[in-house]
Amino acid sequence: MTAVAREVPTAAADVFAVLSDGWSYAGWVVGNSHIRDVDRNWPDVGTSIHHSIGAWPVQIHDVTQVRAVQPDRYLELDARLWWLGAAVISFRITPLGERACRLEMSEVLTRGPAAVLPTAAQAALLRPRNRESLARLADLAVGRARSATGGTLA
Repeated sequence: MTAVAREVPTAAADVFAVLSDGWSYAGWVVGNSHIRDVDRNWPDVGTSIHHSIGAWPVQIHDVTQVRAVQPDRYLELDARLWWLGAAVISFRITPLGERACRLEMSEVLTRGPAAVLPTAAQAALLRPRNRESLARLADLAVGRARSATGGTLA
């Protein structure tokens, strides 16, 4: 399993609000280029985001489905990627007071050709991508919180 974490200067609920907006995933998930559809009750267990990766005109269409959810604390996804396989991705949000939280993203390749790579090779591939995804997610959460409070987080 590959895990990355960071502290985010906003409430856990602000971070979870971005995770709960399936339409935002193309804005922060590195490699995700287009959201085609989001199931109505996302992120309830069993609901899906229908997404594409890659640049037009060479895009791969697939889905990511919710496996488990605990609002403002945890989200676990089954992310599929066509013939390349699938991964289980989880997000843990730990409050650090009212205006900060710790966000951890872990990913394990579970199916397909990439799943047979040694753990160290998986980490070398996933860790930089996941760090950048967390940075983007954090920026969106902080930006949305600032917009909601008139530009400040105090």
